[in-house]
Amino acid sequence: MTLRIIAKLDIKGPNLVKGIQLEGLRVLGDPILFAQNYYEQGIDEILYIDVVASLYNRNSLHDLIEKTSKKSFIPLTVGGGIRNLEDIKAVLRVGADKVCINTAAINDPTFIEKAALKFGSSTITIAIEVIKQANQNYLVYTNNGREYTGIDAFEWAKTVEKLGAGEILLTSIDREGTGTGFDCELISKFVNAVGIPVIAHGGAGQLSQIVECAKKTHVNAIALASIIHYDLVHELFKEYTQKSEGNLQFLKNKEIPKYIKPSNIFEIKNALLDESIICRPCF
Repeated sequence: MTLRIIAKLDIKGPNLVKGIQLEGLRVLGDPILFAQNYYEQGIDEILYIDVVASLYNRNSLHDLIEKTSKKSFIPLTVGGGIRNLEDIKAVLRVGADKVCINTAAINDPTFIEKAALKFGSSTITIAIEVIKQANQNYLVYTNNGREYTGIDAFEWAKTVEKLGAGEILLTSIDREGTGTGFDCELISKFVNAVGIPVIAHGGAGQLSQIVECAKKTHVNAIALASIIHYDLVHELFKEYTQKSEGNLQFLKNKEIPKYIKPSNIFEIKNALLDESIICRPCF
């Protein structure tokens, strides 16, 4: 099985943002520039998530999707504010290949079944955001980690598979943006609990952690954010100053968090291949 490497871009308004545990969002700049560079580096897929869409009951990524799909010829998944079949149809029409659903699926699980029947299971990704509780149980949260549901994460994973979801985007909120490494125990349990692909997200701060996750969990894909975003901000600094986008003082001072050792897609894939982990090589 070939491991997919996915670039996860969190969007707020017109900007790419990045936080820690889905909070404290810092503006990084123009998401189209990031997506285009990742495509040229050899990323396998791009994932856009509007991090405030469900909070404000909106979906506003259509222009971004259309511009990205015209320049990057790899699968593009879009999430945030996907509430009904018309929302799915709209984002697919402007260039998305898949949709990622969280809050709406929790509110009405039959939505998963309807969406899978209408558009095909391969089009439907269900985002599952979890927090580890004091009793060691993992529970599901929605609205980009803001809303407690009380739902057991593993039971929910089995449910979304039965309802027709094509894959799961699994985020450990505890690890997200921290650079402390993946929750391999959580990921392994998910991989063993369901028969559909699982995308691991949350915790990558250096190359060794990505390799460790792939080797220990046998996950189908890994979604990356901080580790690749902070590598690219240096390369794009001149373009940002021209466009007046992004936190220019942050970029100028190169204030990369100490817990992140930035890497590009070429370095990441080579590290995986060196460990005999099959992935699509960069050319």
